[in-house]
Amino acid sequence: MIKSMVYDLIEHNSVILEQELPLFNFDNPPINPEELAKNLLDTMREHKGIGLSANQVGLPYRVFVMEGEPPFACFNPKIVDVSEEIVSLTEGCLSYPGVAVPIKRPAHVRVRFTAPNGNTMTRKFTGMTARIFLHEYDHLQGINFLRKMHPVHKEKALRQLKKYTRYLKNQQR
Repeated sequence: MIKSMVYDLIEHNSVILEQELPLFNFDNPPINPEELAKNLLDTMREHKGIGLSANQVGLPYRVFVMEGEPPFACFNPKIVDVSEEIVSLTEGCLSYPGVAVPIKRPAHVRVRFTAPNGNTMTRKFTGMTARIFLHEYDHLQGINFLRKMHPVHKEKALRQLKKYTRYLKNQQR
């Protein structure tokens, strides 16, 4: 039986968010991959996200989860190909609550990843699914979405984060 657990999100300035994560070892797993996937999905939903990487909860595993039909986990993901078409859409991130800014990303992506059961698959994602995959993949590379922003948008995002942090502190009083 898989036990369920909701993890706490770590602070946006935690060092693990800036580190490229090592491959998840299916030959000698540090944690049950199916349990990890379920816990990450539960955590993502608890925080009302549509994607979540292990390092956002302080775990050094190369895995993320994302909404889809059905929701799924991607262990050791690789980008095989991206479209030349670039789309700018507003993105948010659970590591940066209250921040939403436009980010340019490829419209389509072809990827390869391993499911929690150890099976490797190749998929093509478009639209929002491609965007979520690329956003979470960046987390595993140690890249947060602030680095993808236009400088004007980054300045706005940092103001949003500061404002949201003040709001949260006032709510706790």
